[in-house]
Amino acid sequence: MRIELKKFGKVLTSRPMGKEAFAAIRPTLDPNADVVEIDFAGVVSLSPSWADEFFTALKNMYGNRIKYLPADNTSVIETLKILKEN
Repeated sequence: MRIELKKFGKVLTSRPMGKEAFAAIRPTLDPNADVVEIDFAGVVSLSPSWADEFFTALKNMYGNRIKYLPADNTSVIETLKILKEN
């Protein structure tokens, strides 16, 4: 299963928006998916607060079955580093 983050906009910021994005996609998620790929194509900016809300909820559901697809966007790369440190 692949989640394309561009569905939520090009600029992904704020905790409330991250929480809202997860709530919107939650009914469509398959809890039995072997792998969940996160696609950052089309995202211009990703904030740590948005990502923390969205990815923490996703991780609670899928654990280690989440795969972040490669991205060349600096805000995505740095946000993932920050989340990995915490």
